[in-house]
Amino acid sequence: MRGLFVGRFQPLHNGHAYIIERALSEVDDLIIGIGSAESSHTSSDPLTSGERMDMILKASAVQGIRDRIIPVPIRDVNRYSVWVSHVTSLVPRFDVVYTNNPLTEELFHEAGFEVRGTAMVGREKLSGIHIRKCILKGSPWKDMVPAPVFEYLMGIDILSRLKGAVPDE
Repeated sequence: MRGLFVGRFQPLHNGHAYIIERALSEVDDLIIGIGSAESSHTSSDPLTSGERMDMILKASAVQGIRDRIIPVPIRDVNRYSVWVSHVTSLVPRFDVVYTNNPLTEELFHEAGFEVRGTAMVGREKLSGIHIRKCILKGSPWKDMVPAPVFEYLMGIDILSRLKGAVPDE
């Protein structure tokens, strides 16, 4: 059985890692849809889809799950009525969707997919918004992301990227 988990991963954090581990305890392999793949260098989407894929691959290699994940960039279509068909046209076949997003859950459920909710682990700290704010403020954030992600983000100078990001409108 194969699962699908879609997120923006701006950046991949320990909450995402928990969902991936949980999903892999239930399915043989997991497609990780990298949402808003066309967006980068903005305050809410500072990382490119390639950088997000690199983070996912590095973290999964360390966790020993690299051969069980399939990362796929997914561009936004900005039309909910066609979003599920857009996603299914881009990714390999899957049996179950993992999400806590009510809209994602509704859209995939309407399309006939099994949808499984996931626990929100440490949501007050484990969110891309919170982590990006910590980076900008110089607050501790290393323990909020898998070690390979921290090393990767430091290697691309994430602080400079965030300082130079285009503000969201």
